[in-house]
Amino acid sequence: VPYYIVGNGSNLLVSDQGYEGVIIQIYKQMNRVEITENEIHAQAGALLSVIANRAMEAELTGFEFAAGIPGTIGGACVMNAGAYGGEAYGGEMKDVLETVTVLTRDGDVKTLTKDELELGYRTSVIAKKDYIALSAVIRLENGKKEEIKAVMDDLKEKRITKQPLEYPSAGSTFKRPEGYFAGKLIQDAGLRGFQVGGAQVSEKHCGFVVNKDQATAADVMNLMNQVSDKVYEMSGVRLEPEGKRLGVF
Repeated sequence: VPYYIVGNGSNLLVSDQGYEGVIIQIYKQMNRVEITENEIHAQAGALLSVIANRAMEAELTGFEFAAGIPGTIGGACVMNAGAYGGEAYGGEMKDVLETVTVLTRDGDVKTLTKDELELGYRTSVIAKKDYIALSAVIRLENGKKEEIKAVMDDLKEKRITKQPLEYPSAGSTFKRPEGYFAGKLIQDAGLRGFQVGGAQVSEKHCGFVVNKDQATAADVMNLMNQVSDKVYEMSGVRLEPEGKRLGVF
């Protein structure tokens, strides 16, 4: 039977026809988090926000960037999740990961080192070889709890003021093209607030496509295609989707 692994499903657009197969969610049943000195051992279903808070309590710094990402560590390892690139507190998983334990398609359990993970912009060997992330080890530095909390509060404030959290979305819609910002290209193409059916380019942050009013997956996909074409026409830059698609489109 075909199957698909999801964590928190926060980076996923599912077809209006659904999915012909079994959805396996690695989430609350696999979410143990243990801390030993400077290392955090987390099962794949543990939420990034929970791990970030546990790190803060243990006075470990370096994971603040992930506190507001609404996903699991398994998904974050698969796509080398990151936030606030280029800013002082920005980071991505490859900055902190030591090892990830995976299950291969043949049923073998392997532990991959940082180098073996081939972590790139929103990709990894886990994604390329269709492995299943089971657990991860993160290595952090010693810090001061109040300083770590201050950074996390600051990033939370940025997220609330800059991102359209009041509407459902699959997060940042397009990958950042080399040397550009997707949101800026979309804005420059005059597409802020552009709508197809119930899907809309967010008026708050053009890098997000939001479900403004009962949008279908087809609405979202149609909007993304039109945005990509228009941006290419205006700037010569082709935007690529960041999220994953599941089912028939």
